[in-house]
Amino acid sequence: MTDELKQRIENSFAQQTLMKTLGASLYKVAAGQVSIVAPLDQHVLQQHGYGHAGLTFSIGDSAAGYSALTQFEPGAEVLTAEIKINLLAPAKGDYLIAKGRVIKTGRRLCVVAADVYAYEADSVAHIAILQGTMVPIL
Repeated sequence: MTDELKQRIENSFAQQTLMKTLGASLYKVAAGQVSIVAPLDQHVLQQHGYGHAGLTFSIGDSAAGYSALTQFEPGAEVLTAEIKINLLAPAKGDYLIAKGRVIKTGRRLCVVAADVYAYEADSVAHIAILQGTMVPIL
C-alpha cells in the first residue's frame, strides 16, 4: 500500500461528519484491511446503557468500505451496495474497534466483512459481524 493511498483514505475519513459525531477515528490502515475505533461515550448509548447498534453498524460499514477502497485505482471511491449485520453481544465497555477486511475483489464489486469488538479493561468481546458488497465509483 502506498503512502498516497493511505493519505487519501485518511483525507476521506476526515470528511465524514458522522464519524466525527461518533468520536470515531482510524486505528489501522493497510492493504485490504482498515480498522476504526470509537469510544463508548454517553451520547452513543441506547436506553439500556449499551452502545447503540447504529454505532456498531456505522463503524463496521466504514471499516469494510475503506478496506475495499484500498483495492481500487487512484481517483476511485466506493459506496455500499448492500451490507448485513449480525449482533452477537451488547456493546459494553470503554470503546469499540471495527476491523474491516476484503474477502474478494472483482472488476466492479468488492465483497467485504468487518468484525466489531468491545474493549473494557482487560476483556474483549466480539459483538458483531458485518458482510457486504462495495461498488467502486469513478
